[in-house]
Amino acid sequence: QVQLVESGGGWVQPGGSLRLSCVASGSIFDINAMGWYRQAPGKERELVAVFAAGVTTIYASSVKGRFTISRDNAKNTVYLQMNSLKPEDTAVYYCHFSLALADYWGKGTLVTVSS
Repeated sequence: QVQLVESGGGWVQPGGSLRLSCVASGSIFDINAMGWYRQAPGKERELVAVFAAGVTTIYASSVKGRFTISRDNAKNTVYLQMNSLKPEDTAVYYCHFSLALADYWGKGTLVTVSS
């Protein structure tokens, strides 16, 4: 079993920044991908940024240049630095790990961007 715990969400004004963290624990091996998704009210969950196959980084076009995904393998932690936030970035952000045998999701952390 794998547990994912996100933190770092909150309220921020447009143009502001937040840093999300996701700490993974449990039987973590054979990682296919890990990263972040988000789901805005009334919309489907969408990819934000992921590490795929260990080396490839994929960003949604809407966040490219503003968001940066990073990781600390020693701490089993994935980060999402979000800069120049916009109201349309408001969503619940979910951490996701895709392992060889199963996919795991965190419970999510809410990010609200408004003035």
